Amino acid sequence: MRLTFLTIARDELTEIKRFYSRQQQGLGDAFKREAEAAARLILERPLAWQIEIEPARRFLLNRFPYKMVYMIQAEQIVVLAIMHQHRQPDYWVERIEN
Repeated sequence: MRLTFLTIARDELTEIKRFYSRQQQGLGDAFKREAEAAARLILERPLAWQIEIEPARRFLLNRFPYKMVYMIQAEQIVVLAIMHQHRQPDYWVERIEN
């Protein structure tokens, strides 16, 4: 199985990293490392995390108030969004069908 990001989810990752880099030196890199660790854990155990909205699941990041929303499709895991936990909770739902 492999893990892929929708282009828009990859763009979200880049923008969040950029935001944290402006806040404090090294913080953006710390966010990216945590997101990469989350992706590895999801790949290792894709069914371990709660369903957000069927069929999508969520992985909550520890240090940052973000979650990685993903779904399992045949032989791949697709990251749909990297989103703030307290803002616009359903903006990504249309991505399930695309």
